[in-house]
Amino acid sequence: MGTVALAAKITHVPSMYLSELPGPRHGTRQDAIDGHREIARRCKALGVDTLVVFDTHWLVNASYHINCAPHFKGTYTSNELPHFISNLAFESPGNPALGQLLARVATEHGVETLAHSATTLAPEYGTLVPLRYMNADQHFKVVSVSALCMAHYLNDSARLGWALRRAVEQHYDGCVAFLASGSLSHRFAQNGLAPEFAFKLWSPLLERLDRSVVQMWQQAEWADFCALLPEYAAKGHGEGFMHDTAMLLGALGWAAYDAPVEVLTPYFGASGTGQINALFPVTPQDGRAIPRAQASAADGYTAVATRL
Repeated sequence: MGTVALAAKITHVPSMYLSELPGPRHGTRQDAIDGHREIARRCKALGVDTLVVFDTHWLVNASYHINCAPHFKGTYTSNELPHFISNLAFESPGNPALGQLLARVATEHGVETLAHSATTLAPEYGTLVPLRYMNADQHFKVVSVSALCMAHYLNDSARLGWALRRAVEQHYDGCVAFLASGSLSHRFAQNGLAPEFAFKLWSPLLERLDRSVVQMWQQAEWADFCALLPEYAAKGHGEGFMHDTAMLLGALGWAAYDAPVEVLTPYFGASGTGQINALFPVTPQDGRAIPRAQASAADGYTAVATRL
């Protein structure tokens, strides 16, 4: 019935907002902003009605959660980086019906997910920063999905992504985009050194690791990447433990996915972290479910299935 028309891994660095403002950072993130605007342009061309954002700034300790309020409007200041994002105005229409549908189908497939439509909960900046550039005209409805998952298995997040795609394709009368909002390596510069690392990675090792991963994506080495994702998430300081990436790849077919990514904003450093805007072409799924995680305290959040 419905269509997942576009999938992407996107940056949400707060320096994009600073890039708009007068001062020494003015214009310095225009390439990232342009990448977001290109994603919005393509979404409009594809007939997308709703942006579903996997937000690595929405921390949850139990279950998966979907913020699908009817309307989002307010003023946001980051508690993490209030000197970067302060008094940012936001407004976007929501999609309660889609959010409820996504939660129901995910839960039916063994991944407990709760939808919140009658809520005062505002989106986090992993959603708000992209919306500033992708949805300034409020063309798209918005649904935000928790992706800073503190007590979750990566392959449950992959299974969640698989189930969300099934929900759209089998039950939704519309067209959506899935956006994994998070960095690659996410090791911030040490306190007091952030200005020196505004446009650099904290660690040469992490930069080499990230660039190798991007090369794997461009060469469609998905079975290998899915196999190394748990270790990459942990040792590579992946943002949100890379749950957004697991969700995205789960929706695309996990290790069976076979398309190379298209890089819109080349890999760049920001305050020590590694960032990118990249499109993941949506290809047909074979319909096989991603196995549920087997509970193991020793595995923790790194447990992941490498094959469908």
